[in-house]
Amino acid sequence: MSRPEWISVSMPYVTPRSCAGGDAWAAEAAQQGGLGTQRLLEVTEMSPTAEVAEALLVDADAPVVVRRRLMMFDGQPVELTDSYYPASIARGTALGEPRKIRGGAVGLLAELGYRPGRATEDVYTRQPTESQRSTLGLTAGEWVLGLTRLLSTAEGVPVELSVMTMVPQGRRLRYELIVE
Repeated sequence: MSRPEWISVSMPYVTPRSCAGGDAWAAEAAQQGGLGTQRLLEVTEMSPTAEVAEALLVDADAPVVVRRRLMMFDGQPVELTDSYYPASIARGTALGEPRKIRGGAVGLLAELGYRPGRATEDVYTRQPTESQRSTLGLTAGEWVLGLTRLLSTAEGVPVELSVMTMVPQGRRLRYELIVE
């Protein structure tokens, strides 16, 4: 199967969008001449893993809300994204509900008073789990590209941890930094 090739820039994903603006994935896919859709797989409150608790600065027994999504390009699965939020922020908001969020999660966080001021990303490759391999349509020898993004407010409050597992073919990540 042929995979699209394009440069992906993180900035649209960490900048709050208006409710009328659509989602960043659909906009990026449209720029490449395709249709970017996403399917919400699960929204649940859970105990965090050690990595999630450490990143979000929550106690190991403090609940977090996770939103699990499958991202598709022209109907083909290209990415799994799990986004985690402290339950103290997400509970009682659209973040904790099993539905799409108008304007996206980052826009909602900004409306709630948690405007992102800093994004930290780690990029890596690894073998996928069997479930990930099956969902993304990968062969036995293929690896995945991983990206873990932590969004924090300007005051240093972590508000979202996203763990992305991507089909690596054709992916190029670009980082544009503003140095003042």
